[in-house]
Amino acid sequence: MRERSRGIGRLFRWHELPLLIGLIITWMLLWREISWLSLVSGVVVSMLTMRLFYLPPVELAGRFNLWWALRYLFFFLWHLALASVQVAYLALRPGPSPATAIVAVRLRTSSDFILTLVGLTISLIPGSLVVEVDRFSSTLYLHVLNTPTQKEIRQIKQQTRYIERLLIRAAGPRAEVEAIK
Repeated sequence: MRERSRGIGRLFRWHELPLLIGLIITWMLLWREISWLSLVSGVVVSMLTMRLFYLPPVELAGRFNLWWALRYLFFFLWHLALASVQVAYLALRPGPSPATAIVAVRLRTSSDFILTLVGLTISLIPGSLVVEVDRFSSTLYLHVLNTPTQKEIRQIKQQTRYIERLLIRAAGPRAEVEAIK
């Protein structure tokens, strides 16, 4: 019996369950079918993927604050709509192309999870894109549209750090929540 549990332990680890579920859902969405066959084949492909390719473990803080998550969601949706209008205006207006810049934003967090969420949020808002991440110094390098002056560069840095604060308060480690208060 003990030998059997060791074999299963090599194949599956409980802390990998969120990754496994995410990969299975992605597999089923790619096939556009929810069936027993797509579920079983998704489990097989997901397990093979998890064993063949090294994916570093993502440590979650184990906490979630609904109020701050809703504030983050509202902020994201508002800026998504606002930036979409601004980028559409820049694309349609006559005249020269807007100035762009590569901006380095050093974040406070040491959490890979929060760093990833901040990068995804910034990339999903039109007009900015993460081009490089230095995870050891928690620095995001952003390509930002419409940055003719230092004022716009300061604004994108402030916006990125505000997103980080919202995410830390929503799902970050307790030590980081205390540090930003």
